[in-house]
Amino acid sequence: MPPHTVNVHAAKSGLSKLLARVQRGERITIAKAGKPVALLVPTETRAGSRLPPGDPLLNLDSFAVDGPGGKLTNAEIDRTLYGRP
Repeated sequence: MPPHTVNVHAAKSGLSKLLARVQRGERITIAKAGKPVALLVPTETRAGSRLPPGDPLLNLDSFAVDGPGGKLTNAEIDRTLYGRP
């Protein structure tokens, strides 16, 4: 998809609309006095940034280790940490 060009004034007054178009995948060139000076492009998503399904952070119950007091319920943890009844 070829980039669409807008001037600085139009970019300033319609930034929200331009960002919505960029989120849909458009590339938008911002020009000053007819010369391109900036390019609005969608951010790259990094596929490797997601946690794998087996990551312990996603499955704490299956990877939990009994501590000195054994397994505690959420209510017991709240009482211990926050003094809640």
